[in-house]
Amino acid sequence: MRELFDEVAGKSPLDPQEAVRRATRAPQRKRFYATTAMIETDGGFAVALDGKPIKTPSGKIVAVPKRAMAEAMMAEWDAQKETIDPLTMPMTRFANSVVDAVVERVGVVRDDIAKYFHSDLLFYRAGHPEALVAREAQHWDPVLFWAADALGAHFILAQGIMHVHQPEQAVAAARNALPGDPWSVAALHVVTTLTGSALLALALHEGARDPAEIWAAAHVDEDFNAEQWGEDEEVSARRAMRKLDFEAAVAILQALKSAG
Repeated sequence: MRELFDEVAGKSPLDPQEAVRRATRAPQRKRFYATTAMIETDGGFAVALDGKPIKTPSGKIVAVPKRAMAEAMMAEWDAQKETIDPLTMPMTRFANSVVDAVVERVGVVRDDIAKYFHSDLLFYRAGHPEALVAREAQHWDPVLFWAADALGAHFILAQGIMHVHQPEQAVAAARNALPGDPWSVAALHVVTTLTGSALLALALHEGARDPAEIWAAAHVDEDFNAEQWGEDEEVSARRAMRKLDFEAAVAILQALKSAG
């Protein structure tokens, strides 16, 4: 079971896109269990396959703090047919990654998120055409205004891709707003990696923008180009797979704020 779970986790447990690439390359295993169940553990809730709790490659029980998270994991294992497809198990991959790679190194993961405050997607704007300039402003400006008003983080915008140095005070203010618990930090890391924006991830966590708005803001340029030149099927397929991980991260954040 641990070898399978290592494949599900992916080479880099903090990079959902690398997890997808590795899972795509790995041969699919046959389903080896008959029953699934949710059990209570010292760490919260876990999923048991044929009575045995799922464990990480290092031997730790994959325990999650909220019942809804365990239920989502169990649904993923229940949904597997003759073979197990890791690409359809984002919550399981997420939980495995947190238990094995984030719980004991929250500060490192927070620092990795904070790096994006120096070169966030929202800082670099198109100079033309006017329609794209307006659309970027429509989706990105509300997040920047929120960061300035709610966090005291005033960032500098640039046109094109030339790097602009951000005020250390702004970076520090945004970093201080990042959560400190491993599950929230991991969820924000996933959203940051998928969107290219720590500000979008933070706005999602704080409820300043809803998930649909965050996902749309992350794909402004991509959607605009698709409207002009048509959709690329390969790009659309990759985006659909990324969306699964995004939705898993959103589900984690929502579950953490729930009472159950």
